[in-house]
Amino acid sequence: MKAIFIRSIFVLTTAIIFVSCSKSGTKALDKGDYYNAVLQSVDKLKKDIDNEKSLAVLPEAYTYASQDLLADISSAKNANQQFRWERVLEDYSKLNKMHDLIARCMPCRRVISPTSYFKEAEEARDLAANERYIYANEMLERGTIEAGRAAFDSYEELFQFAPNYKDVRIKMDEALNAGSYHVVVEQPTINSRTYQLSHEYFQEQIDEFLRENKRVNKFIRFYSPSEAKATNVEPDHIVRLEFADFVVGETFLEKKETSLTSVDSVKTGTATIKGEKVDVYAKVKAKFYENRKVVNSKGLLVMQIIDFQNDKLLKKEELPGEFTWVNEWASFNGDERALTDEELALTKNKEEVPPAPQQLFIEFSRPIYEQFTYKIKNFYDDY
Repeated sequence: MKAIFIRSIFVLTTAIIFVSCSKSGTKALDKGDYYNAVLQSVDKLKKDIDNEKSLAVLPEAYTYASQDLLADISSAKNANQQFRWERVLEDYSKLNKMHDLIARCMPCRRVISPTSYFKEAEEARDLAANERYIYANEMLERGTIEAGRAAFDSYEELFQFAPNYKDVRIKMDEALNAGSYHVVVEQPTINSRTYQLSHEYFQEQIDEFLRENKRVNKFIRFYSPSEAKATNVEPDHIVRLEFADFVVGETFLEKKETSLTSVDSVKTGTATIKGEKVDVYAKVKAKFYENRKVVNSKGLLVMQIIDFQNDKLLKKEELPGEFTWVNEWASFNGDERALTDEELALTKNKEEVPPAPQQLFIEFSRPIYEQFTYKIKNFYDDY
């Protein structure tokens, strides 16, 4: 028992020492990860100003980290490599981060005097921004969707480290527009006064989808026909919607007559036997009249995606929708005890008037709309 206790203390002590060394930066230093060794040492000293391991690690880690970063800066400056100034800027940023962390840590400043490179970092930032800006402009001027996307990615990269450089915000919008597929979604039409309101409801759903999903991904821009006309957009694709067929209010009425007999014998009266009244039991019967009215409404929407430049059909989908309205009611003649609970409950129902044709149209178009949103998003995932 004593040996187990001692072993447990040893394991716990070893774990504590391991965690302490890791947080003090010793482990990172031993691995040659000098930059992170500095960060970990500073973090430890902020919480424990007298931590001996961190106080010992910090000067050595800072010296090696600075030497490595300055050597990498020199190498990058002399390299014939695209965007080399971003690499230089990243290294100077690390040097300045170490400076700032140490400068704000009193126990750290007792063992090391950090050097700042703020001027050098700003010079590198300007050179890196200019290099990115020139490259992005060259891509944008090519006028293709692929080059527009490359330009946008570069402007976006530039924006991350120099958000106020020249007109980068405006250029990002230009590149996004140039790198996008512009898709006009045409609304289906119906030449029927009866279903005009329902059809308008379906169109409103499409319009709402377009408003909420102007961009289903970064480089896909949806427009309604009116919006495209107002902004003078020449589309890349046209999404054409058309109700190929629909039936509203197709009604079927089913009637069924059933002779019912109770499962068990029930009391049907009394009789006098040898001067005594006794209950009489027998199975009872009833005629059950069941009615079922079914109103079917269904339609088929054809979605075509067409390349506007060459009138090529890119995708065709048939989107079916259906809605079935059911009304069940019943009546009976005879003894209600011949009916089951479910059959008796059905006799409480009444014949109902089906929903108006306008509402039936809306109901069968709901699953069509859901398919449309799924299909169009799925198609443009590859763009």
